Amino acid sequence: MRGARRAAALTAVLLFAGVAAVLGLTTPWNPLPGHVPGGHVQADPSLDFTPHEIARAKAFDGAINPPAYSGLLVGLAVILVLGFTPLGSRFIGWTTARVRRRPLRVIAAAVALTTLLRVIGLPFDIWSEAVLRHYGLSTQAWPAWAVDQLKSLGVTWVMYTVALLLLYAIVRRFPRYWWTGAAAGGFVLVVAVSFIYPIAVEPVFNKFHSLPAGQLRTDLLAMAKRDGVPVKDVLVADASRRTTSLNAYVSGFGSTRRIVLYDTLLKSPRPQIESIVGHELGHAKRDDVLWGTLVGALGVAGGLCLLYLLTTSPRLLRRAGVAPHVPAARSTGPADPRSIALVLALVAAGTQLAAPVQNLVSRRIEARADAHALDLTRDPKTFVAMQHELSVRNIDDPNPNWAEYLLWMTHPSGPDRIAMARTWSKMRHAPIPPPLH
Repeated sequence: MRGARRAAALTAVLLFAGVAAVLGLTTPWNPLPGHVPGGHVQADPSLDFTPHEIARAKAFDGAINPPAYSGLLVGLAVILVLGFTPLGSRFIGWTTARVRRRPLRVIAAAVALTTLLRVIGLPFDIWSEAVLRHYGLSTQAWPAWAVDQLKSLGVTWVMYTVALLLLYAIVRRFPRYWWTGAAAGGFVLVVAVSFIYPIAVEPVFNKFHSLPAGQLRTDLLAMAKRDGVPVKDVLVADASRRTTSLNAYVSGFGSTRRIVLYDTLLKSPRPQIESIVGHELGHAKRDDVLWGTLVGALGVAGGLCLLYLLTTSPRLLRRAGVAPHVPAARSTGPADPRSIALVLALVAAGTQLAAPVQNLVSRRIEARADAHALDLTRDPKTFVAMQHELSVRNIDDPNPNWAEYLLWMTHPSGPDRIAMARTWSKMRHAPIPPPLH
């Protein structure tokens, strides 16, 4: 066992070193390289947002933060208590007491735990939805919202049960070196999920159709061709049945890669739509989804090696109330389905610790996509107008605090993006977009 633990620790170090190397080489730490005459333009919300717009965003931020932070803290507290005390193993023992076959016990435990966590978080989700309704961001009736929650829970059941069934099968088959199979399987599973997500999961929540034939479709496909990005189609999601916010995104890779526009975006002026699509083409041209998938797969593989080290710790198993039911030579921690609470607690802790780094990298990648849109359209004035419109429609905080940057923000703030457009203009010796306010 000691040799296996040393090998797992070394493999974890190598895998996380791989993550660091990929991030270091592919993350655009300076999305706008080169000399800026007079220096970079600094973000200033007061230049482009009216006092009313800033006050409304601050009020919304003050209303949505309490349920967001409370839900996060309560959810983490519950899963950590369940995982690091005997309460989780007792709960699983109670819910699976009448289930005999081990795979069915794993499924029952996964469903019971994820359902419990969702039920505990439901009051905070309802609170958040009420805030969104009050500010006009949500257009759903409560029954439709409830259906979406059930769909989300169903997707969670499928993903967790598949992952846990595979994990526990490997643990049973290779009690000493299960981390090898788990790391390899986790890598493959992340890649597979990223590939099939656009065609297997996204249609559960939205309906998609091709952008209708017309001048807009012709112009967007021509822009993609000019950019050297192979795009067979541009899809439109029926987001308006759920929200009034504006958005677009790229998902999948290879044959499942797709550029999707919210139908709410189609009412915007055409130059602004082209600016948004130029941003998404930046993601596609740089294969951001593919690189993100690689980083995620390496991170999950390394995390599973760490999971092996932690779940083979007798002290941690005793703390979690998971006593081995096999001889000491085959004591492997996760072999007992009652350890699922501990596994989910460790996953939740690792995910939360990784979030600030993921958000930092994401903001740099989004900034590079913004720069790509500016290079492609060469229209910083429209870019500034679009970023203002996005911020106002989505009620984004123009001056987020450090906690929001760490925990939530995957994109630069609206003023940051506008400042980048003005910096781009200075670098290209183009007319600098004047203040909007």
